[in-house]
Amino acid sequence: MALGFSGDVAHYYAKFRRGYPPEVLEVLAGSFELGHTDTVLDLGCGTGQLTVPLAGRVGAVIGMDPEPDMLRHAREAAARQDAGNVTWVLGADTDVPALGKLLGGRALAAAVIGQALHWMRHATLFGELLPLLRPGGGIAVVANGAPAWLQDSDWSRALRGFLEEHFDTELRDTCGTAERDRLRYARALEAAGFEDVATRHVSYVVELSLDEVVGGVFSALPEDLLPAPGARAGFTARAGEALGASDSFTEHVDVSVLTARAPGNGKGPGTRPRT
Repeated sequence: MALGFSGDVAHYYAKFRRGYPPEVLEVLAGSFELGHTDTVLDLGCGTGQLTVPLAGRVGAVIGMDPEPDMLRHAREAAARQDAGNVTWVLGADTDVPALGKLLGGRALAAAVIGQALHWMRHATLFGELLPLLRPGGGIAVVANGAPAWLQDSDWSRALRGFLEEHFDTELRDTCGTAERDRLRYARALEAAGFEDVATRHVSYVVELSLDEVVGGVFSALPEDLLPAPGARAGFTARAGEALGASDSFTEHVDVSVLTARAPGNGKGPGTRPRT
């Protein structure tokens, strides 16, 4: 399954996509009592923004993505941070049923999906993940803030206008970050048999340069829409003019963490001690 996140798009994704604040890791660890004997799946892992920090919290992480170039950048990020307990797997959500054989009978403590569920058939996926999870483990759907062009700020509205004019399209897709998306996912988790469905929020403020704003845009474009290398400086300059040529842009990021637990109290057969 090719989504267009290859080549230079993968490069921009690795360099400019937001990471996750430590508080998000705390929510994940607390929700599923993660410890150093646990294995976690990061499905749609991209270039490892969530996979690599998770690796320091658990025994092993499986980073799974359908794009080879994304996994290449993820491997490089893991090597830089000495995260040697990550297994990188080329695959999409449709390959999840085959994970049981890869796990060799071991249960997952959690499956996390960061800013990628909108690409997947979520209702089917939740049902396929449930039998792979240990009692008390679960699923976390992490939405790492709204797209930069759909936020409530003057510069965001200016960016959206510039992009809509440049690409001659309307930009309305929330990429799974809106409240209506969370409600839809929550209902599907309950229908699949999950319990204790809840959402927590972690908010923070960051200052972005123009290059970071445009780099984030480039990370979200299909490869065939990415400006040619020689045209990117001009694109950035025109974007700067549209945004008012400011030196920095304040972004208010609201990270939502939707969690749901597999049935059981964490003390059933096959459950491993957690430290």
